[in-house]
Amino acid sequence: MSKRKSISTHDKSTKRARPVEEEEDSEDADDRDQDVERLCPQVVVIDIDVGIVKSITLNNFMCHANLGPFAFGSNVNFIVGKNGSGKSAILTGLIVALGGNAQATNRGSSLKGFVKEGESFAVVSITLNNIGKDAYKPEVYGQAIVIDQKITREGIRTYKLKSQSGHIISTKKEDLVTILDYYNIQVNNPVTILTQEMSKYFLHSKGGAEKYKFFMKATQLEQMKDDFVHIKSTKSVTVDKVEQHSECLKDLKRDYLEKEDRYKSLASVNEMYTKLEELKKQMAWALVGEVEKEFEPMKEKLESDRCATNKFNEKVDEWKVSLSLAIFLEGLQKSIDANRRQLQSMESSRSNRLQRFGDQMPALLAAIDEAHKKGQFKHRPRGPLGKPCLKDPELALSIEICLKNLVQAFTCDNYDDERVLKSLMTKVLQHGRRPAIITSRFFPKVHDTHRRAVNHPDYPSVLQALEIEDPVVANCLIDQRAIECILLIKNRTEARRVMQGRNPPQNCTSAFSVEGDQIFTNRSYTADQTRANFLSKDVEEGIRSMETQKVQAAHIQQQIRSTDKNISENQDLLRRTQTEQKTTEVRHSQKCLSRHSAVNALSQEEDLQEIIAKISSKRAEYDEARAQMAELKSAFENAEQEYKQHKQLINTAAEEADVKKEELSKTDQEVMKCKHHEKHYEERRNAHLCSIKTLENNVASKEKELQESIAKAKEICPEQLVVRRTARSLDVEITRLKVKIATQREHQGDREEIVREYHEALESYANKAQQIKNLNNFIKCLDRVMDQRLYAYTVLRRFLSARCKYYFDSMLAQRGFTGNMTFDHKNETLSISVQPGQGNKADLNDMRCLSGGERSFSTVCFVLSLWPITEAPFRCLDEFDVYMDMVNRRISIDMMLKVADSQKNRQFIFLTPQSMSSLPECRRIHIVQLNDPVRGQTQMEQEEEGP
Repeated sequence: MSKRKSISTHDKSTKRARPVEEEEDSEDADDRDQDVERLCPQVVVIDIDVGIVKSITLNNFMCHANLGPFAFGSNVNFIVGKNGSGKSAILTGLIVALGGNAQATNRGSSLKGFVKEGESFAVVSITLNNIGKDAYKPEVYGQAIVIDQKITREGIRTYKLKSQSGHIISTKKEDLVTILDYYNIQVNNPVTILTQEMSKYFLHSKGGAEKYKFFMKATQLEQMKDDFVHIKSTKSVTVDKVEQHSECLKDLKRDYLEKEDRYKSLASVNEMYTKLEELKKQMAWALVGEVEKEFEPMKEKLESDRCATNKFNEKVDEWKVSLSLAIFLEGLQKSIDANRRQLQSMESSRSNRLQRFGDQMPALLAAIDEAHKKGQFKHRPRGPLGKPCLKDPELALSIEICLKNLVQAFTCDNYDDERVLKSLMTKVLQHGRRPAIITSRFFPKVHDTHRRAVNHPDYPSVLQALEIEDPVVANCLIDQRAIECILLIKNRTEARRVMQGRNPPQNCTSAFSVEGDQIFTNRSYTADQTRANFLSKDVEEGIRSMETQKVQAAHIQQQIRSTDKNISENQDLLRRTQTEQKTTEVRHSQKCLSRHSAVNALSQEEDLQEIIAKISSKRAEYDEARAQMAELKSAFENAEQEYKQHKQLINTAAEEADVKKEELSKTDQEVMKCKHHEKHYEERRNAHLCSIKTLENNVASKEKELQESIAKAKEICPEQLVVRRTARSLDVEITRLKVKIATQREHQGDREEIVREYHEALESYANKAQQIKNLNNFIKCLDRVMDQRLYAYTVLRRFLSARCKYYFDSMLAQRGFTGNMTFDHKNETLSISVQPGQGNKADLNDMRCLSGGERSFSTVCFVLSLWPITEAPFRCLDEFDVYMDMVNRRISIDMMLKVADSQKNRQFIFLTPQSMSSLPECRRIHIVQLNDPVRGQTQMEQEEEGP
């Protein structure tokens, strides 16, 4: 029975022209029309089953470029067309799209033969109905399932299963097979789809075996029979395995009984094993106790050495402080010397401003003038570029930071002049850093910066703040630094407001404050330099500042030496006081032990209090001296910060450092002394730490050994035991007991092996016995089910045979034929005899003796008799009226319409080359009229379809 339920719907009527009157008896035609009208009332409610074909489309399939789309009705469909119009192509496409192979179509041996000549692939698209409670995954596919199949010229097929909306759900054939099984669509069942070739084969079949096979396949009894054969084969294999396992079970039982006897003989050894296990537990915890005895002294020594480390740390820290102070003094002395050289340079620049750019700058300019006079330069080089005067001296620092190394740089017109200038610098500037050389063509006029320059009503640009008389210098600074786009804003806060506001000045790249800070639109940078070294006019103020710093540095240096001396004296006093305190404490302890010296003890106590008071006083003086030293050190750090601000000047005077080495030798010796003492105590501390590290490793190793021993002991005996015996005595007793057990093993074998073999043999025997029992139960159950299924199969075969005979006789009677259908299930044959007209049953003839039309009519009757006993959502019949005359054809159509009327929830597709214009209009009948083929295609299609 079908698992689907019918649903009601209205099929769209297909309007067509009134039929042309054929040459037949008018009275018979009227009777036939009345029968059809009874079958087709004006308003028909049709239950449409899921799985019926809604439409089909063919592209490049067989001899047709495009066929369709063809829409089908829910009940009766006639596909009418001449040979070559594509009827068989539609049926073949239906079989192929639903997963059938090429042999099932009887149109070729390979799928690649279905691709139209000259094309690379063919596409067949089928839409199946999916409406109702029995719909297949309606939440995924919707109300229709679209099956697209593509066949390439190489014979490769690909599937696309789509939803009603066109979304691809799957591309696997397994999913298509699942859908076909769900709908009970049997593509290879000749009753579901009876092709023209299969119909001809049945018409011309001579033996009853083919007809019987046709019947078995149509009713799926053949599949049931094949399943029975497969199950019998499986049962035979299972019976053979049971016999093999039964023989194996005997051997397992014999082995099990032998192992059981040996296992029972071990009872006498159990007591020795119990005692051995107890000794092993005691042995495990005895070993733990011995490791603990070794671990505790090591741990105590490690703690003692760690406490002694503090003494070395204090000594090392003391010399580190001394070394840090000595290094600080050495750096301070070097900074003082560098500032002294800078002071000398500034004093010498009182008379010559060019010396600010270097002591040898006047000599270099003189050499350039001399070379120019001799004609060695095509154009005299310009420089240093920082010579132009400032309109506002307060902006000297900001402009100097803006120009950076361009302040001391030179510019040449060409590379020849550059080479000459480099040679002059090599001769004159033998020490120190040489100025940069910029090679760029000289122009007599200043560049026009009107469009790209920044113009602010309140603040000047760098170009506007310089008094530059030489256009070459101005052009070089414009090209290299874009000074026309940089503003000078004295106030740092105002500069940030202007640059980082909503509307920064147009064409302005950045701005500099009077302190030298550089401000961009999205960030800013603070200057490291505090005063101008090259562009400042007030040299006297710089000299006075340097001299003041020199006096302050000398004063601070004197204070540091004095403080250092006081600290050294206080440290000596502290050590002496601590020694006296310890001595006094020892004496006081000794005197307190004497019961008869109470008066002397009181005197000593007063002396002790006096010494403690002195110690407290000295400690206060020491702390005060250290605080004073910290203040002086802070003052030194401030002075050092000021000296660092003269970094650029210090670099230019680096070559004079050798002259001051003698002045620093004493400081270097002090530093070396401090380093020596620090290294000495550092080495002693490192050696001590190394010893501690080794001891720590030993302690860690011993602790790990202890933990491992405890873990092993807990594995043997989870509860800790108090063992008074030594591990050695326990080991001796364990050895003695093992020897005794080994002696027993020589007679009985290994105990653990015997126990293990016994349990393994018992388990193997029990498992095998259970397996055989399960297999025997399975065979019995299979025999019982097989008997039931075989009985049901026999009953079903007899029932289906009787129904087929009944329907066959009924169909023949509508034509006035009599017939007989004889099933021989033993020999698997089916004989069909038909007597046209009202004759005697004794005169029944074999179908081969009938005319072509009578044989076709008999075939239709046989197929129609199988339809009621075959479940499928649709049936297809190709050229059912082949060889029929008009009378047989009319009766066959009437019978098929009656069958279709009795199964309104099924779909019927009939293919015929004959006109169906004689049928009246009916909503339940849908006619698909194919176009006549073109002449060339007609011949090719006829060759494929046959006569």
